[in-house]
Amino acid sequence: MKSKRLGKSAITVSDICMGTMTFGAQADEKMSFAILDKCFEAGINFYDTAENYPVPPKLEWAGRTEEIFGRWMKTKNRDAIILATKVCGPSHGWIKGSQRAEMTALDRHNITRALEASLKRLGTDYVDLYQTHWPDHGTAYYETLETLDDLVREGKVRIIGCSNETAWGLTKSIAVSEKLGVARYQTIQNNHSLNNRRFEDELKQVCLQEGVSSIPYSPLGGGVLSGKYNDGARPEGARFSNYLNMGGRQEIMARRYVNEKSLAATQRYQAIAAEAGMSLITLATAWSKQHDFVASTIVGATHIDQVEEILAAADVVLGADVLKEIDKVSKEIMYPMG
Repeated sequence: MKSKRLGKSAITVSDICMGTMTFGAQADEKMSFAILDKCFEAGINFYDTAENYPVPPKLEWAGRTEEIFGRWMKTKNRDAIILATKVCGPSHGWIKGSQRAEMTALDRHNITRALEASLKRLGTDYVDLYQTHWPDHGTAYYETLETLDDLVREGKVRIIGCSNETAWGLTKSIAVSEKLGVARYQTIQNNHSLNNRRFEDELKQVCLQEGVSSIPYSPLGGGVLSGKYNDGARPEGARFSNYLNMGGRQEIMARRYVNEKSLAATQRYQAIAAEAGMSLITLATAWSKQHDFVASTIVGATHIDQVEEILAAADVVLGADVLKEIDKVSKEIMYPMG
């Protein structure tokens, strides 16, 4: 497993990160432990969770994922694990945080309370990477960043990052950090996959110019790039099979991931993967971590059987001919996820 540095920090991580958002929902504790053990044995040292997990967020199971991960982490050497978690963004918009009675925000009160609760659930006294889960453009950036800086100075957080942020928001936050002389975002965790390459339009340039590492989530396009939704299939127990029946935000999200363009692109990518002698899961994971602005690609699983094809990407470097074919599909089926 190769390793890369997170931003300009001293922390290096495996270039594949195991995400945990299904733990406590689609994956029970026994299965979660099995997945985590397999990843750890394969050399993955980087793990990502959040106070808002598992998904879809529900008040009755808020924080369950961190509790499961904390119990697993006690079976390992804490120093051998790079742990990332997140604080919920504001709940007055399209997304509602599952914590604090759905009254979350990125002010000092919420950030401080969120970290203390996460540390307790995780059974540790520090987090390696603490991230804002989604931006709060209505709260002054200086308050958010000064609060995060205090947590770094207290030794409860090593470095900070953001998630689901815009190019403006990332640039603005870096400028505020430089002006105040406080901790800066070293990472950004946004959606980026073969079916969603919008990150490359503007955020890629911000990362390269400012020394911020991307740690993309959903490299398999929410599971669509496994091919399991091809030909209109709705596999039982799959996330978007469930979301399509839930209505509201979940159904809207599902239709963004699973639609005519995304399925057409997926079938094209599947043919490229077959020609290259690997599964589409392996191809999509390898493609994600091969970008120069990416430090580690965040993958996910609901069953241990899904892990092997992901781990197979650890030693894969896609050749120029394969990358050319991938870019051809991206140009002919532009922005499959809108």
